[in-house]
Amino acid sequence: MIIKSLKLNKKIILIIIFFIISLSIILFVSFANNNENDKKENDFIKWVDFNVSSEALDLTAKLDIDSHNKDTPIKYNWIELLSYLACKNGGDFKNFKKSDLDSLVSKLENGETMESLSKDFKNYNYYYESYSAVLSQFIGYDSNEQYGVKAFLPIAKNYSFSHYDDFGKSRSYGFQRTHLGNDLMGSIGTPIIAVESGTIEHLGWNQFGGWRIGIRSFDGKRYYYYAHLRKNHPYVTGLSEGDTVEAGDVIGYLGMTGYSIKENVNNVNVPHLHFGIQLIFDESQVDSPNEIWIDVYNIVEFLKCNRSEVYISNQETQDYSRK
Repeated sequence: MIIKSLKLNKKIILIIIFFIISLSIILFVSFANNNENDKKENDFIKWVDFNVSSEALDLTAKLDIDSHNKDTPIKYNWIELLSYLACKNGGDFKNFKKSDLDSLVSKLENGETMESLSKDFKNYNYYYESYSAVLSQFIGYDSNEQYGVKAFLPIAKNYSFSHYDDFGKSRSYGFQRTHLGNDLMGSIGTPIIAVESGTIEHLGWNQFGGWRIGIRSFDGKRYYYYAHLRKNHPYVTGLSEGDTVEAGDVIGYLGMTGYSIKENVNNVNVPHLHFGIQLIFDESQVDSPNEIWIDVYNIVEFLKCNRSEVYISNQETQDYSRK
């Protein structure tokens, strides 16, 4: 009886041990999967300090465009070139030297590849993804199959404006905060242009921005913010949320509305367009403390090369359209 009892207990012990081991494996795999899922859910860029100079944008854009239009053996990608240069200067384009770009081009023309040249730069992929989020739709083939700059300056052609790099400056209306855009000073009624094609997500009054338009790019990466539009007639007639607009379209008119809870009030001191770009790598960054707004001063300088010409297309409403 004692021997049978020992055998029985031994079987029970083995079953228990097997059960414990199996449970441990299941819990470990589950824990590992959860950690991996958490990692994937949070594996997106949280911050971008975009300070690429207009000179660097101009030079790399010309290389990209010329290589495609002239059908040269090497087709340059300006985002790759800028990402490499960012690694060379530690992400600070105040240290940008044209000689670095010339040296890079020479190496590529001599048979080296961007993959081999960038393999030792641990931040290359970060810069490439960040700059792609900003610039990926600025150069390419337009609707006429012409290769070049296809994004537009937000101020219509033949209308003057001035601006300076005011990103991060202090603002005090409502509460102390920083300026997350670039103010383009101009005349009331100046036609405002869609920089890129996209979908209108926001249209209406905001006490900080007055009459404003928010347009999301089709790839979802960029949210364009145009604020302080004209009193009484801020938008092109018929524009509404959910509409799609094309790069170069007239979307509204420069004004000085905002800084008021009451709608349609001119409380801004100087007529101007507040222009901003928010980067979105994950939807959790929308309307949250984790928003990423970039300095667009050099982008505005770069886009002076491509302005949309307009004309009065509706005499009754005095609305403008692109030529």
